[in-house]
Amino acid sequence: MDLNSPLFDRIRIKPSCDEPRETKGPACEHPGCKATGEYRAPKGRDREGQYWRFCLEHVREYNASYNYFSGMSDSAVAAYQKDAIIGHRPTWAMGVNASGKGEEPGQKQETRDWAYVDPLGILRGEDFTQARARKAQPEPRRPRYSGAIRRALDILGLDETADGPAIKAQYKSLVKRFHPDANGGDRSFEERLRDIIKAHDTLKSAGLC
Repeated sequence: MDLNSPLFDRIRIKPSCDEPRETKGPACEHPGCKATGEYRAPKGRDREGQYWRFCLEHVREYNASYNYFSGMSDSAVAAYQKDAIIGHRPTWAMGVNASGKGEEPGQKQETRDWAYVDPLGILRGEDFTQARARKAQPEPRRPRYSGAIRRALDILGLDETADGPAIKAQYKSLVKRFHPDANGGDRSFEERLRDIIKAHDTLKSAGLC
């Protein structure tokens, strides 16, 4: 047998299926498991956005016993579920405007425009001269903000007409509402509180408050 024959260079050995192969992707984080962790599982409350990596068997086992509200009192769970209906966004009682300021006693309420066209001013009690003069006045232009500023205002529950004092007042009100000290140490609103603080920093950097 000639070992220097070029035929030996063409020989290829097919790998055996029983030979161990390296795992592709992240490994399962369950103790002692060496399978691929293809599935994500949330780490739980106060660790939003963080996930474990499990294989199919262990992610099913984890999901069967997972409880987001573990450790919370019944009243805290009820408050969280009630707030989740509106997406954890602030709400105001009737009679409170979008800037978060209530009507002061004896304060004159501003006249609101109607939802339909009233060119003659009949529904406002105007005469023809007053209606014509009002129509001739140009409407004040709304400031045009970037998407980041509009999102920050939306997080605070404000619109683009909000001024600096309104933004500061709303920010203080929301911080007092969602801070753990105001909820008996309940930290389930920390994610909402972080969004509020970040939105205020964005508006402050833009010089709006």
